[in-house]
Order: sequence, then structure tokens, then C-alpha cells
Amino acid sequence: MKKILITGALGQIGSELTMTLRERYGAENVIATDINKNESNVVYSGPFEHLDVTNDRDFFNIAKKHKVDTVIHLAALLSATAEQKPLLAWNLNMGGLVNALEVSRELDLQFFTPSSIGAFGPSTPKAQTPQDTIQQPTTMYGVNKVSGELLCNYYFNKFGVDTRGLRFPGLISYVAPPGGGTTDYAVEIYYKAIKQGHYTSYIDQGTYMDMMYMPDALNAIIGLMEADPTKLVHRNSFNVSAMSIAPEDVEAAIKKHIPTFTMDYQVDPVRQQIAQSWPDAIDSTCAVDEWGFKVQYDLAKMTEDMLWHLNKKWLGEKVEKGAI
Repeated sequence: MKKILITGALGQIGSELTMTLRERYGAENVIATDINKNESNVVYSGPFEHLDVTNDRDFFNIAKKHKVDTVIHLAALLSATAEQKPLLAWNLNMGGLVNALEVSRELDLQFFTPSSIGAFGPSTPKAQTPQDTIQQPTTMYGVNKVSGELLCNYYFNKFGVDTRGLRFPGLISYVAPPGGGTTDYAVEIYYKAIKQGHYTSYIDQGTYMDMMYMPDALNAIIGLMEADPTKLVHRNSFNVSAMSIAPEDVEAAIKKHIPTFTMDYQVDPVRQQIAQSWPDAIDSTCAVDEWGFKVQYDLAKMTEDMLWHLNKKWLGEKVEKGAI
């Protein structure tokens, strides 16, 4: 990667990945694009272009204009939102992906797009879910992700496009607000712990899902994109995870820092059904073996870091690291 175009750059992953890549490769070499525009550093710290990824010509022209060698395609509707608007999800998630792959084929670009644990379904083994296993999702988002994995494999095998991807778990971040995903409770709980001291979970207790702290997710993207392509067997669907947790685990971790924090439950049937269709814990062995995947944050370390950053961000308190 030398010159990179990012779609969905103002989303949860994109807002942090853009800044990380600009620090690593130079601000002028990372072109952020999004259908929206805001006043964030992503827009003003380097090149920014308005892009609707369903417009194939605009997509091609922007990539050619900036002479990029890599596309990181993040623009998508997430799981809970996709269930509310399934046709929009198909048109955006799949239409945008086809356009991104076509641009990469036409301009001979390296390509990354994330998949998800949403690509699994109720018939997938729940414990230590293998890399290669049954994938029969029951959500539009999951159907999009399985289709995307297969499509990226097709473009690699048929056209030689250097496609790569990760099956992300729920991602937890203090930078971007929740964006409509089923696993967003694990982001919201920290926000509410600082602001209100209480959280009502829409996911039921005892519901285990894989999660990862955003710094580990960003490192995983960069690690995969910089990996030796001759060692990659799976390419577009690597299982990656840092922890398997239920809501009560996050509650307990927060209470070690905020003893007065309380949590109750008001389960959302739609998101609960989605969560129960996913694995409890996945096996990341192939990512470890093929390109050296590793993480730095477990639940305890992540909780300390999340609370410190949110406390600093919202309360404006000058706190020493480790004081929260």
C-alpha cells in the first residue's frame, strides 16, 4: 500500500483507520471518501472526496484521479439497520461492493473489505467456530457478507485482483458513536456508564458474542494488507477475535472502576434474534498461522482504556492513565 482510497471513511472503522493510515503513509496518500461530510479531522487532515459508492463512474474517476494503488471499502449498512431496510442494504452493500471490485479490477488495485461474524448463522457451530464451516445466515446483513466473501474470492480467482478481508466481531471504540450494529451494546454501555451511571441492555444476559477493541482491529487490517500474499490461503474471510463476552461481563469489568454503575435489561427481540444466530466464540488460528494476527487488549485492559478516554472526552477531566 502506497496510496489508499477509503470508502465509508466517516463510519466507525473508517474514521479511525483513515487517521491511522495517514500517520503511517502520509496524509496526502490516504484519500477519504464518504456520502456525507462533517467537521472531523478525517475531512480536513488530508484529501476528501464526496462519493456515493453506488455510482460506479464517480468511484472510478476518483480512484483514477488520485492514482491510488489500494481500495479499502468500508461503506455499508450494518446488521440491525439492514434488517429494517433490507432492500436498501442489498443495493448499497452489494452494489457498492461490485463497484469497488470493478474499479480495483480495471485499475489493478489491491483491495480490502471487511466481512463479519454475521456471515455465520444458527446452523454454524457456536463454540470455537472454525474458519471453514457452514454459513447459512438468516439476516440480510449476513447474506450480504457471505455473498461478499464469495464475490471477492471470485474476483481473485477469475481476474487476479488482490482481494483480502477479515470476519470482524463486534468492534468497540471511544471515537465514533454506535452505528446500527447488533453488537453496539458493547459500545453504548461504556458511553452510558460515564454519562448516566446506568445502562439498559437490549441484548439479554448470557448472550456471548465475539468482540475486539478498535486499535486491535486497525492493526489487523494493516497486518493483513501488508502480509506476504503467497502465504494467504483464505484471503477474504479470516476469522479474527479478541474476546468472547456477554453483557454481564462488561458490567462487571466496568464496576471495577465505577462501583456505582448499574445495568438492567429490556431485550430487543430483533437484535436478540440476530445475536443468537451468531457464534459464541470463533477460532482465529488461520489468521495467526497465515499472517501473524495478534491482539493487545482483553476485556480488562480495554475497559480501563475506554473509560479513561471517554472520561477525558466528555467530562474534560485531567486524569492520569490508570486513575479511572
